[in-house]
Formats: sequence, C-alpha cells, structure tokens
Amino acid sequence: MALEVNGKSIETDENGNLTDPHAWNEDVARALAAQEGIELTQEHWDVLNYLRSEYLDNNGSQPMERAINKGMSDIWGKKVTSKDLYALFPLAPSKQGNKIAGLPFVLRKGGY
Repeated sequence: MALEVNGKSIETDENGNLTDPHAWNEDVARALAAQEGIELTQEHWDVLNYLRSEYLDNNGSQPMERAINKGMSDIWGKKVTSKDLYALFPLAPSKQGNKIAGLPFVLRKGGY
C-alpha cells in the first residue's frame, strides 16, 4: 500500500502505518490524519511530536496510554486523562496517534 503526498509515494503497511518512520513530515501527518477523519490542532501536534520523540530518541519506545497521559501532563503542565487523549485520537492514542506520527503498528492491547 502507498500514501500519495505532494506527488510522492510513501509506503505503508497493511494497517496504514508508514513502513519507514523517517519518511514522515507534517504533510504526511496531515494526510494520515485526513484518512482518519482528524483535523490536527496544536494539541495533536504536541502528542505526535511526543510519540515521535519517544520512538526515535528511546530505542523504538512506543509508550502505552498511561505513559502518554503522564508525558503530556508534563508537557502541558496540567493533569491529562485518557478522556482528553481519546478526544484527540478516538481510536486509541497509542495506536491512532502512532499511525499519524508515522510510527510502526502497535500490537499490544489496552493502555495499561
């Protein structure tokens, strides 16, 4: 499968996740989000950048939802709940968020 962005073909797996996280950029994120029916806000970008940082800077770490809540609480300076993150990514922040962040598909279930 492939995603067309700015005249460029970007490979995706059978779940729609990028096969190469380094092929990601903001235009790719917008295209992936549009496929998911999501219009990206600054809060979305904060989560996407957090997820990418965790993956690229921490040996492929893909945090579960509890860790995302904690990480975003630190970044936003307020308590962030799962409800807050599901408002941004209704199909699971750790799955849908990772997809839009250009990261590999997460096989695990749940967030805890």
